[in-house]
This record gives sequence, structure tokens and C-alpha cells, in this order.
Amino acid sequence: MTQAFSLQEAIYNCRAMRRIKSDDVPEEMLVQLIDAANQAPSGSNSQKARWVVVRDPAVKQQLAEQNRIHAAPYIQPNLDNPASDKQKRMLDAVVWQMDHMHEIPALIVACFDYPEKVDGLGVYRSAGSVWPGIQNLLLTARALGLGAAPTTLALRDQDAVREILNLPETFAALCLIPVGYPMGKFGPVSRSPVSDIMRFDRWD
Repeated sequence: MTQAFSLQEAIYNCRAMRRIKSDDVPEEMLVQLIDAANQAPSGSNSQKARWVVVRDPAVKQQLAEQNRIHAAPYIQPNLDNPASDKQKRMLDAVVWQMDHMHEIPALIVACFDYPEKVDGLGVYRSAGSVWPGIQNLLLTARALGLGAAPTTLALRDQDAVREILNLPETFAALCLIPVGYPMGKFGPVSRSPVSDIMRFDRWD
């Protein structure tokens, strides 16, 4: 890694970075992200998470088009009437990502390899075996000075994504993570206090 980083520093300063520079990311850093993801636990130690790191401009363009098809109508109601200034800033970043996704240097697609083809909600049956790896990837990206923000909207049409990425039909694409050097600055995340979201023994 490029600098010494404690786990706590990475966790508490791992903002979602959607505005990403077009500068290339060294291949060895991308491999390091996947190596970190591969260390995560999986159900029954199945180790069926699979990772496609997309750098080809034509393939990125196709994934960006899928993202626009599904993201634009999803976010439009909130764009028309944002609940707060904070939500508006977040949505502005989502729109920027949508408009520039094809320019981001690496789009990482996290997949799960099922024994047979799955569709509909079945796609998410073993998603819990992929998300720990995604979190490892995000924290490692932060420690390397890379920005990232996971999204699932681009992957709603599984057959289209399988065709774009030449995935086996048993693969389900679960998350897309655009990765690169951020335009903004890292800093502490804003979260609810633990006293609001935690109880011991029972909720009362």
C-alpha cells in the first residue's frame, strides 16, 4: 500500500466517492483490491465470488448504458423533489457518476457462481457470500488512496450483463464498483450515533 493506514482510519474515513478521475490505475493496485476481496469469508467457505475488472472502453460504455437505463428512472423522483440539501448533493454525485461512468478507469463487477442459472430474486440467494469481499475491497481502496462507491442499478438486467461481460450463465452479477482516483477529498463519514442504533439484549 502507498501509506500506513490503520483499519480504524480506513473504516471511519471511507466515504462513497462517485466523482472519479479518468487517470489510469496501475494494474497491480487493481489486483491488490481483488486479492483483499478474496480473503473475505463466504458461506460454508464456498469461495464462489468471482470478479471482473473492466478497463476496455467499449465494455465500460455498455455497462454505463445499462446503468443509465435503470438508474435514471430510479432517481428521477428524488431529483425532482430532494428531501434535503444533503440528499441533493448525493444525487448530484450519482448523476455525475451516471454521466461519466464510461470514463472511470476500472469498473469492478462482483459476481457469484451458482451451480445452475438463477433469475429474479434467486440472483441474490448467496449475495451474503459476496458482500464481505466487497467491503474488503472498499477498505483496501481507501487505504490505497482510491475512491469507490458500490452500485447495483447497472446490473438489473442479468442476461444483458452476462452478454456484455461474456459471463457463464451460472454467474449472477451482484455489484458494480467504479474505482479510481477521487476528485474530492477523503474525510470522516457522517453516521447516526451508536446510541440510536444499538441496544443490548432486546429493543425497547
